[in-house]
Amino acid sequence: MKPDLYKDILDNLFDGVYLVDQNRRILYWNRGAERISGYAGAEVQGRSCADNILMHITADGDLLCLGSCPLSQTLRDGLPREDEVFLHHKDGHRVPVSVRISPVRDESGAISGAVEVFSDATSRRRLQEELGELKRLSLADPLTGLGNRRSVVHEFERRLAELKRFGINFGVLFLDIDAFKRVNDTHGHDAGDRVLAAVGRTLKSALRGQDTVCRWGGEEFLALIPRVDEATFRNVAERMRRFVEATPIDLPGGRLNVTVSVGGALAQPDDTLNSLASRADALMYKAKQCGRNCSLLDCSPPLENLP
Repeated sequence: MKPDLYKDILDNLFDGVYLVDQNRRILYWNRGAERISGYAGAEVQGRSCADNILMHITADGDLLCLGSCPLSQTLRDGLPREDEVFLHHKDGHRVPVSVRISPVRDESGAISGAVEVFSDATSRRRLQEELGELKRLSLADPLTGLGNRRSVVHEFERRLAELKRFGINFGVLFLDIDAFKRVNDTHGHDAGDRVLAAVGRTLKSALRGQDTVCRWGGEEFLALIPRVDEATFRNVAERMRRFVEATPIDLPGGRLNVTVSVGGALAQPDDTLNSLASRADALMYKAKQCGRNCSLLDCSPPLENLP
């Protein structure tokens, strides 16, 4: 067998591979490591990881090479490890890498060093970020930045399960900007978009941390309010209404005051999202008929929990 066969195999791996002794001195550095890091083998072999050549950092920016890095931990306890870190490329930028570390033992079984295999995670990280962004966009309303109608579905199912299993109440508030068509007709659709975005932010600021609000469509918003009794439900509805009433919006044509009409209903164990939203929607229209800028709520106690 060719004496340098194993070295040839390692040098032709796409991944970076390097070997250290018990003192973390680098004994071997393959071509994959050269390609990913920009450092030639001659620049790092014989030097110690503690020299902070690659200056590994965590996703939070914490330095690893001068402290307790995964490699030094494996040298101490002999346990293999995997991690995601960022190495310092010779050209001065950071490269996200996935690292896998295994101990190297001598004939007696004592730890004599460790081998680290690392791969460039740039493409995977970019893909994860793109998938995360696509997921965010699929659940977000691009105009207001709030969740869209689809985003409420999962939250509703979770809260309904809490109601059925533990009797934890929740309700839905349906809100509609009063006389919004007049805003578009008088000030234009760009101004209308600014009003929608501003009202969305105001509604969100009026909520408790566990509440959620989404843009249901057009000038309509839906808020899901968990863990409430009748008094709290009414307080949240009124706070949202009053926040909008008290928050004028500056437009190119001047300052505009807007209001919302609110309808709400506490959930029943046999509700669907559509049935609950429909009850709240009907009460919102009654609120408009009562003169707008008011809230009407159905706070009937939930039926006995279904088995």
